[in-house]
Amino acid sequence: MTEPSQRTIRKDVSLAGTGVHSGESATITLRPGNVNTGIRFRRVDLDGCPEIPATLSHVVGTELGTSLANGDAQVNTVEHVMAALAAAQVDNAIIDLDGQEVPIRDGSFQDYVHALRDVGIKSQEVKAKVVRVKTKVTTTGGDGQSYSATMNRGLTVVASIDFEHSAIGRQSGEFSIDLESFETELASARTFGFKKDEEELHDRGLALGASLDNTVVLGQDGVMGGELRFPNEFLRHKVGDLIGDLALLGARIEARIVAERPSHAGNIELAKALQTHARDTNREAIVDTAKIMQYLPHRYPMLLVDRITEYEAGKRIVGIKNVTINEPFFQGHYPGHPVMPGVLIIEAMAQVGGLLLMEEVEKHEDKVVYFMSLDRVKWRKPVTPGDTIVFELELLQFRRQVCKLKGQGFVEGTLVAEAEMMATIVDR
Repeated sequence: MTEPSQRTIRKDVSLAGTGVHSGESATITLRPGNVNTGIRFRRVDLDGCPEIPATLSHVVGTELGTSLANGDAQVNTVEHVMAALAAAQVDNAIIDLDGQEVPIRDGSFQDYVHALRDVGIKSQEVKAKVVRVKTKVTTTGGDGQSYSATMNRGLTVVASIDFEHSAIGRQSGEFSIDLESFETELASARTFGFKKDEEELHDRGLALGASLDNTVVLGQDGVMGGELRFPNEFLRHKVGDLIGDLALLGARIEARIVAERPSHAGNIELAKALQTHARDTNREAIVDTAKIMQYLPHRYPMLLVDRITEYEAGKRIVGIKNVTINEPFFQGHYPGHPVMPGVLIIEAMAQVGGLLLMEEVEKHEDKVVYFMSLDRVKWRKPVTPGDTIVFELELLQFRRQVCKLKGQGFVEGTLVAEAEMMATIVDR
């Protein structure tokens, strides 16, 4: 199987409009992104133009839309532009926004799809990140909500919705997701709401920008102010929202997804479950032990990294430690009840981080990493023989050979340890 390359847009493109909830005007500008940078929002109306990565770890709200934040900077209703980018398989882009909410435009996804078509897409010479579902993944929620994802070539969504309104009722459909089918079958489907909820939403500061120009409004007797674009436009819009929310996984998805009564909250939970699945099933080494020993001075029994499975230069790294009963520390910690010492879990995490840092310097063979401090160290669950720890580390800062990293360790998707680390790179 030929692995796809990362993609970005060819040039800048801007669109203006009103936020459906805030009612405030804003301009959004999509710009080309460098490889391995992902999709990143940038609040250009705030001091310093803070960036907000479009990732699951930055999701802060899912009520009537999906919101992201990084510190005090926030961006709301990101799902429409994210869906268009995902359908076009755009992996890297900067999205400048001069307000807090992405413009709703006509309530659908199509203006963003057309904008991407207009500027064009270009390939980048780096392999794209793809989450391929290998075993069934399921999640459930309230009100009969459920999701499942199974193995599939490409992305297919089978969805059903059920509303107690005569214009909607129960609707079901199956959609293959690529740019062409997204554009013809989903992109023009608009967001919708109920007239009876208008006053309550306004009191809560929501739907202040909603109108018949950007929302399918359902009154007591049916659709108000115009015709539907599809008989099942409501279902199609929900599927588009699902694609936009899943894009926050930061990877393309190959799966057959069955969604019963999807919602933004449920979509995000499915994305998190897929993230855990990918972490637990992606064990193929891109750096093996022999290569690791060329970078790290550690040797048995203190070499605690078995392989590296993911690497993004200057950004993040994922490493694996297989914990076996033959580890020498189990002889005394503890006989009859073997538990991996917490300090060695953090040591293994630090070694993975050291591999990320060594790639940042020239003549790494003449350098060594010394860790200077640890902060916010927490052990969440014991690690025992037979466990496989997946360490994920992110480079937060790197200045003058001093760096800061954030690390987490997972066993079967469960967080077992986390820490922030300061380190320096010095000559051997």
